[in-house]
This record gives sequence, C-alpha cells and structure tokens, in this order.
Amino acid sequence: MHGAKQRPAGAHPGQWVLIAPEAATEFPETPDSEPLFTKLRNPSTGEATLYLFNSGAQQLFEVKAFHEENRSWFIGQTVQQDGRLLFVTPMDPLFLILYYLIKADKEQQGKFQPLDQVVLDSDYPNCLLLLKCADVKQYIHHITEVKEIGSQKFHKYSQEKTLKWLKKKVSQTVKALKSNNITVGERVYAATFISSKRITDTEEDYVRYAHGLISEYIPEDLSKELLKYLGLPELKSPAVEPPLKEVFIFKLNTCSQFMERNIRSYGLIM
Repeated sequence: MHGAKQRPAGAHPGQWVLIAPEAATEFPETPDSEPLFTKLRNPSTGEATLYLFNSGAQQLFEVKAFHEENRSWFIGQTVQQDGRLLFVTPMDPLFLILYYLIKADKEQQGKFQPLDQVVLDSDYPNCLLLLKCADVKQYIHHITEVKEIGSQKFHKYSQEKTLKWLKKKVSQTVKALKSNNITVGERVYAATFISSKRITDTEEDYVRYAHGLISEYIPEDLSKELLKYLGLPELKSPAVEPPLKEVFIFKLNTCSQFMERNIRSYGLIM
C-alpha cells in the first residue's frame, strides 16, 4: 500500500492498495524526491492515464486498476471504500516520449529540437520528468535522428529507427509469451471468427498477439505501419486485443523475468 501526498500540477493524491515491485516504492534519499503518482498522456490515445515515478524519477511505472463492484479494503481499523487493486509494472518512458516526438515532427515539419523543447505539455507538466528517467538520453537514439552542435544535442522523430526498435519489442514479447507457456492461437482465431477443433500456436500467431500488446502503447497509425514492417497482413476483423485481466496476469508473471531481461539486453525498459 502506498499513500501519496497532495501535489500540485497534475499529481494524483490518494491512498490505494497495490501490487508493485520494490523499485517502485523505495524510500527517497531526500524528502522532495519521494515516489510520485501523476497523470500523463497515454502514448496510444493521448488521454490522461495514471503513472508512477519512483524515488528521484529514475524509473517510470504503468498503473492499471482491476476493479470489481461492491469491493472494499480493510486497512488497519478502517474501511477503504475504493476497492480497486492497482498493478504497477515497469514502463519504458520512450513510449511516452515517442508520442511527443511524433507530434513535434508533424507540427515542426521534421525540425531538429532539444528534447526539453519537445517533451512539453501545459496540461501534463510532469511529463518533463520522463527525461530524468535513467538512460533515456543514452537510448533515445533508438527512435530519433540526432544532431550534436557543441555540447548540445538536437533530435527529431525517425520512423525507420522506431520500427526497428518496436520490432525488437515484439520479439522480446514473443519470447516472454513462449517462456511463460501462454497459448495465443485460440485468441487469434477467435478474433478472426475462424473455428477450429484443434489449434496449434504458430510463429505468426505469437507475433500477431505480441503486436497487439505493443500496440497498446503506440498510436494507431504507427501500429499499422508496424504490422506491415513485421510482414503481417492486416486482418479484416478487429485486431487481437487481450482482455485487461489477462494482460495483468501476463505482466505480473513476466515482470521479473521479461522486463529485467530487457533492461540487461537493451536498456529499453527502465
């Protein structure tokens, strides 16, 4: 359980019951660097979504709520009416930064800019904390073209680099699905309204399902481009969208294995 103090400028106060890795709730080194719940733009929809920065904003976490009606929590000698259970999992800040890079690329017609002039949002001022996350500056080249003038670096969105980066994400997700023995064939066939008495997972099934998971964190247009980049034909029926509860279970089962492996291999999930 984590209590968040009242904060200005987009911070989200309150008390919740949550499941989170230790890194998300470590004690701050200084009073002004404690973990922060805040709303930022969802990188897929642009709508307000709750996230958590850990102590010192070194790491970003996604916050998802699992809610059932008529549920409350007993905390000590009190009853908390908000019966939601929050799941906190590591989130790659590059996804959220990507949203602003694409927006700036359209508005500035491919102009190179410093990152702190790209990641700006009057509605969500805490978005600047994304640039404080560990290794963002080191790995930003995965999604941008970079120019260096003196000691200052300038960036612009690169779709080509981004698609290569996203393909690695899909590959890592496929490995995680397989290593956790998660079957996806039935879900893929169900989404295409194809019936089969016996369904065997194929590599395309895994890639398509992983694409659906990654697409939760990128704009729709980029999701379609990624589908082409992966060599997958677009389905006539709606894309495979894993149920929310299923995504929770997948993330909890793979958090310590899949996420940590990405940190070591690519440094892409902070």
